[in-house]
Amino acid sequence: MGEAAAISTDQVAHVARLARIELTPDEIEHYAGHLGRVLEHARELEDLDLADVPPLAHPYPLRNVFRDDVAGSPVDRDEVLSQAPAASGGQFEVPPVLGEEA
Repeated sequence: MGEAAAISTDQVAHVARLARIELTPDEIEHYAGHLGRVLEHARELEDLDLADVPPLAHPYPLRNVFRDDVAGSPVDRDEVLSQAPAASGGQFEVPPVLGEEA
């Protein structure tokens, strides 16, 4: 691997300010080195010959893991409502939201 891409501490500090992340001077120095190595690796990937590699959306073969959508027997509404903390008129009662009147 070649020399790490140069990322200045000023650039790291600037990005940290934009992201509203407080970094100590030691952290800025630390991340400058790490970010430089990340960029160097990205440059190495750009140099790869991928002309014969087909594009793909996912590295692993995918299959549908969902079961068939088959209608089953419905749950008895009165039974479900009997277990609710509050119900009225065949519906669940919930606290008002977004300033709605009860």
